[in-house]
Amino acid sequence: MALVDQVPTQSGFHAKSTGAEVLADIDLTGKTAVVTGGYSGIGLETVRAMAAKGASVVVPVRSPEKAQDTLADVDGDVTTAPMDLADLGSVRGFAETMLDDLSKIDLLINNAGIMACPLARVGPGWESQFGINHMGHFALTKALMPLLTKAPNPRVVALSSTAHKITDILWDDMQYETADYDKWQAYGQAKTANALFANSLSRRLKEHGGLAFSVHPGGIFTPLQRHLPQEEMIALGWLEENGEPSELAKQGFKSPEQGCSTTLWAATSAKLEGVPGVYCEDCDIAAPTDPDSPMGRYMGVEAHACDDASAERLWEISETLLAAA
Repeated sequence: MALVDQVPTQSGFHAKSTGAEVLADIDLTGKTAVVTGGYSGIGLETVRAMAAKGASVVVPVRSPEKAQDTLADVDGDVTTAPMDLADLGSVRGFAETMLDDLSKIDLLINNAGIMACPLARVGPGWESQFGINHMGHFALTKALMPLLTKAPNPRVVALSSTAHKITDILWDDMQYETADYDKWQAYGQAKTANALFANSLSRRLKEHGGLAFSVHPGGIFTPLQRHLPQEEMIALGWLEENGEPSELAKQGFKSPEQGCSTTLWAATSAKLEGVPGVYCEDCDIAAPTDPDSPMGRYMGVEAHACDDASAERLWEISETLLAAA
């Protein structure tokens, strides 16, 4: 969808709504969900909220021991299966297991990701943030399409970020083969890719009654920050010198229970019927960025993340990259 489709619905929820509040009147009994990164941070809270409302949730896990510990207190039907988004063979193996074990997938939540990490290569040499955040999920979604298309009205939610504002896709050098690596620019590119992926996927799900959306969950302290030294988080204004959250963080950051709410709203809200592929934040469709607002750095969506032509261009490039991997 284009920027013109980014019109808030007045959903009735707000930035600090919790996942449980969003799902209060939703029954997920009989629904099957897959949640990547579902055993830490907002992914764990997404799983907890869905399972509490009756969904059968499958969590792909890179670390079975950690997943066993963190999922131990989640009530409901939650199972795990091995998968590493950085390893395409592992992604294919997980998908094959799902094709054997499940009759359909109603909800696919592409939640896992890495942020602002040192330069690393995955797969056939892809820059790791693009390779894991975008290409890993691209490969997973493609492989699970037979199950998504068997569900009535399936939905796919891709976790993007306000970091998409940093940059459009680096069309001439996506993998930093010639340019100097910039960890934040690379993260921004990956988050733009997540938004464009949902845009293009929405067209491919249309004939099956499906929808896809991207979401900015908000600022949340989670293991996603594991690559950031404390000094950098102080410089960003997230922490005080003593290591405690800053006033900015206290006011603007969300808890994990609040951070999963936009994902859950995008996965279930009837208000999103008829607006496939939009970018959401704070439990609603995001408005276009207001360049005159002091909050423009943190809120709204940029035109480059909503461009249909760019979305199709990225899809074709991703198909080519995946075929060659």
